Amino acid sequence: MYVIRDTNHENFRETVEARANSLLTGQPQFTLVEAAERLGADLRTVRRFWIAMGFPAVDDEENDKIFTGRDVEMMRRHFDKLTAGQLDSDTLNSLVRAQSHMADRLVLWQYEALVEFAESTFELDDLNARYWVIEHLDEYLPLLEEQMRYAWRRHMAAFLRRTELELRRRSPEVETPDLMPLQRAVGFIDLVAFTSRSRELGSEQLVSFMRDFEFTCRDVITSHGARLVKTVGDAVIFISEDLATGARVATELVNALGKIEGMQPVRASLAWGRIVSSFGDIFGPVVNLASRLVDIAPTGSVLIDRPTATAISSTLNNYMVLPFGQQDLRGTGSVEIFELRRLR
Repeated sequence: MYVIRDTNHENFRETVEARANSLLTGQPQFTLVEAAERLGADLRTVRRFWIAMGFPAVDDEENDKIFTGRDVEMMRRHFDKLTAGQLDSDTLNSLVRAQSHMADRLVLWQYEALVEFAESTFELDDLNARYWVIEHLDEYLPLLEEQMRYAWRRHMAAFLRRTELELRRRSPEVETPDLMPLQRAVGFIDLVAFTSRSRELGSEQLVSFMRDFEFTCRDVITSHGARLVKTVGDAVIFISEDLATGARVATELVNALGKIEGMQPVRASLAWGRIVSSFGDIFGPVVNLASRLVDIAPTGSVLIDRPTATAISSTLNNYMVLPFGQQDLRGTGSVEIFELRRLR
């Protein structure tokens, strides 16, 4: 069984610093002021870049050495795009925020996955498992980097193909400046009474429970051709480019999660309409409507509004649409609501 090899925290800190410096390809040697001078950039530009990366503001910009030569090199590549007019400042910072936000979540996910591996494989407690991962991380770094590069290229290629197909479907004649550009089915899936249930679970049970919920949602959503937008606490938001896929995913999610032993009851909603996509998220009245519908949905049901019900009834013959009543929804107004059921 693995045990902490060195209980001297100072020695362990030096080990961590050595690994961190290896990742950063060198020790920090420049202050923010010095980095700006080497780049020929103003302090505000460098400061905005650093904060867009998701790191806290530098306390002492003249004396705190936090930047490596690699940092300066990457900032120079970014700023060269500004100088060449290929990007403006807002777009540059948006791109930096996007990648940094995803990277921050990715490294946490990877670390926790390796901790779980160490716990189950070597029968370690949580503390020793975390030490084990830090000590053995170098063995996994090449694979983790290659996985990220491979997955990014694969997803970018798939996105380009989807986009080209959608552009061919859209007609310039029907485009209007005030119309949201993307026609999508927006779905929410929500755990019922999760807050009270989470109080009854230990940490390992809670992690296992949420893993089953999120992994099942991801598998169902992606396998049927929809895309997961994000998870918000105990809810998952997805979109699809056609209504048939959205209806199939919403009903199948309720069915699949209902079959998992010990899973909390779920409810869902679906709304068909136009949205706008930005910052890796989606916005618009249709998104708000779907959010309000899931809040009032009974356990095990999928609620939809009148336009979505009409579109389903006229195009899909393997679903049943049942009246649910008219309600005033916060921020949306009076909505005629229906329940969607799939005929099996």
